[in-house]
Amino acid sequence: MAELKLRINDDVKSAMRSREKERLATLRLILAAIKQKEVDERIELDDTQVLAVLDRLARQHRESIEQFEKGGRSDLVEKERFELGIVRGYLPTALSGEEVNGLIAECIAATGAASVKDMGKVMAVLKPRVQGRADMSKVGVMVKEKLNK
Repeated sequence: MAELKLRINDDVKSAMRSREKERLATLRLILAAIKQKEVDERIELDDTQVLAVLDRLARQHRESIEQFEKGGRSDLVEKERFELGIVRGYLPTALSGEEVNGLIAECIAATGAASVKDMGKVMAVLKPRVQGRADMSKVGVMVKEKLNK
């Protein structure tokens, strides 16, 4: 079993013992998302795949926060921020803009990409290196900008 998944399971047990209802509910949602992916693909996820699920959950929470703020629902914004904080606790430390730019430059050089047509090649090499450590939609925009130059 993936180390990250085991850690989340242990945290569920801990939250149950300490009767932290909100935290427990969020951890169960995380495990449900992981389990759903495993059932859909009929595999047991490794740490990289669990990170991809966590990254997707974090993005969903960020989008929900944005929508709830537009709708003036501060109660739901707080709930989403709390859940996002828990999800972020399992993600690796975020990369700075400079680090992401450096990795993009390395991947462009490694793939020999020359134009936007080669973006898929660059993203295929880059994604495993930044998964869970940077917002992939922003990384995609940065790659496109570099390839347009």
